[in-house]
Amino acid sequence: MTRSVALSSSSSDDLGKLVLRVLVGLLVLVHGVSKLQNGIGPVLGAVANAGLPSAVAYLVYVGEVLAPLLMIAGFWTRPAALVVAGNMLVAIGLVHRGQIFQLNNTGGWAIELQAMYLFGAFAVVLLGAGRFSVGGAAGRWN
Repeated sequence: MTRSVALSSSSSDDLGKLVLRVLVGLLVLVHGVSKLQNGIGPVLGAVANAGLPSAVAYLVYVGEVLAPLLMIAGFWTRPAALVVAGNMLVAIGLVHRGQIFQLNNTGGWAIELQAMYLFGAFAVVLLGAGRFSVGGAAGRWN
């Protein structure tokens, strides 16, 4: 009897979920850390220009710090990823809506980075955390 060295389908699925949620979480988190270090002045400006209360701007800390940390850990992963996706929709709506139908100077979509965060987070909402997470594969919100 020979033993297969390939990962089982279940193991590779869980590993893929780990890679996706950690990558999206880390990439969004660095934006949140920057806002913790440098303040949210530009976010406050965008919120004010949209006619929204300035308190709304502080939700960026939930969407770019707390939720990504939960995603990375794999705890309440689906709700956290939904918050990240919502954060990205708000960012696109407030700051990047004029670029939605534009290409950049190299031919790429002008908001491809924001779209990658948005759809990466949405994929995590659909897939969950997998077994390599604090919540475990059977976790209620994972």
